[in-house]
Amino acid sequence: MKRYLQSYSLRHHYAHAPGYDVFAFLDHAAGRGYAGVSINVNGPGWRQLSGTSPEHVARVRRRLDELGLGCDLETSGTAPEHLAELAGLCAALGAPRLRTYLRHEGEVAELLARTTADLRAAAPACAARGVTVLLENHEDLTGAEVAGIVAAVGDPAVGALFDYGNSMMVGEEPAAALDAVLPHVRSAHLKDHACVAGPDGTPWVLGVPIGAGVLPVAVLTARLAASPCEVVIVSSVWAYRAPVRSWRGGAQAGAGVFRVEQPPYDPLLRPWDEQPPERLIELEAAALELGEEWLRSNVWPHA
Repeated sequence: MKRYLQSYSLRHHYAHAPGYDVFAFLDHAAGRGYAGVSINVNGPGWRQLSGTSPEHVARVRRRLDELGLGCDLETSGTAPEHLAELAGLCAALGAPRLRTYLRHEGEVAELLARTTADLRAAAPACAARGVTVLLENHEDLTGAEVAGIVAAVGDPAVGALFDYGNSMMVGEEPAAALDAVLPHVRSAHLKDHACVAGPDGTPWVLGVPIGAGVLPVAVLTARLAASPCEVVIVSSVWAYRAPVRSWRGGAQAGAGVFRVEQPPYDPLLRPWDEQPPERLIELEAAALELGEEWLRSNVWPHA
């Protein structure tokens, strides 16, 4: 598997560091030895691509080529028109994979049906651009539900992205999610989480430096390395937080990755408290570096 760096890993740099943009991110990834990048274009201005004009996109493509970096893109939503537009952007940047997740609301059965119909309709336009759309188990689908959608679409232009930790939001152990979706996985978000008590007393998932949490990162990576997965994307989600929304994934509260840790928390390892922008930048960089060091010692030699 190739190792990419996700732009979300440096989202506080994008938001708060003066002058930080996609070009600074590309230089950072190349300097750290990554084979490529995964750029989040989910939102106005194509978010962490830092611009939308054809001239800007062409400059980004040139810089990718100069640095020898591969590129994937990440968006959200499954509307066929949206995915067709983003497939065009992928083609302009030489990005063969486009991550997305559903944005529909309603009962689970309705979500599955509408997402399946969307991806089936979007597949021909994406295939024509040489782009594979990857449905992520974001925060609302179990591994089996993602696998069911991809199988129902039945088109090689639609696959899956496995996120190491997002199954926690639907009460599912990561290993169980991977069991279900593994045949369809083409890329993965490698991250780490802890489980803490949220403001309302219910379990919350907290992004922590890779290696400092509860996810079985080494085991999951080894399984992916022996699968059709093409890219593993380092997704340092330090300071991310989300509640466990349901337990339909079959896990048990308080057990496994859902064992709840208690305060006080170290702001680097368990970043629950708010921080000023300059401190966010500092801690985010430290968290990413800490995770990279852990991966070099504990995962990459064995993957």
